[in-house]
Amino acid sequence: MASTSEQDIAARYRFACDVAQQAGRLAYDFYQRRQQLAVEHKGGDLQDVVSQADREVEALTRRLIAQRFPQDDFLGEESGGGHAAAPYTWVVDPIDGTACFLNGLHTWCVSIGVIFDGDPVIGVIYDPNHQEMFHARRGGGAFLNHAPINVHPGRSLRDGVMGVGTSHRVTPEEFVPFVSLLLHAGGMFIRSGSGALMTAQVAAGRLIGYYEPHMNAWDSLPGMLLVQEAGGVTNDFLADRGLQKGNVALMANAEIYSQLRELIQQQVK
Repeated sequence: MASTSEQDIAARYRFACDVAQQAGRLAYDFYQRRQQLAVEHKGGDLQDVVSQADREVEALTRRLIAQRFPQDDFLGEESGGGHAAAPYTWVVDPIDGTACFLNGLHTWCVSIGVIFDGDPVIGVIYDPNHQEMFHARRGGGAFLNHAPINVHPGRSLRDGVMGVGTSHRVTPEEFVPFVSLLLHAGGMFIRSGSGALMTAQVAAGRLIGYYEPHMNAWDSLPGMLLVQEAGGVTNDFLADRGLQKGNVALMANAEIYSQLRELIQQQVK
């Protein structure tokens, strides 16, 4: 018989997928009329934008979760939170890739993770444009809609395309050397504008790996669990208060992960 915690996690897993779809439908409705949305810049950063869509989609997810699991904590990109001493914490980015969203690009998603007693146990990333639901539960494998997924089987950086991300939270000097080293090693990269969606694509074997020198928890935790459950390796994102402050994000299969670690170590020498 399953333990109480296993049953509780399973219930939240099913609900997280349902909430992601509901949030995705609302986000897609806003996307179709994005020209009407008022846009603000966060913290004076012209590249870090937020819209009415972000706020209303997050409000919907917060409300749905509070109705079903009122005892759980909630950490959202737009509304904050994450300070209660609850066993379960929901970590949500209502629209990851807002700049892409507002400019009519299809590279954005809804990102939902759940932490239980300090351990990520649920990851859901929903792409409404392609109706693709990437989802995983700790110990249960990773899936794209109903099909199991696995990380890329490549053994060399030359065997696939690397996903990378950056922001103005880090300096160019903390990021550009990695790209140079990757290219010199024979690798290639893309940056789509949605880190969360690229992490899901690593889990699905579409990208060979993903690296970002600083990523927020709501963008990274769902994909981290997806990659782990798809047979890959990730860094310990929650170390050094990663939930509150963010952290480096690195993920790939075991062999590629080691090669990427070497490149990162080279750039700081």
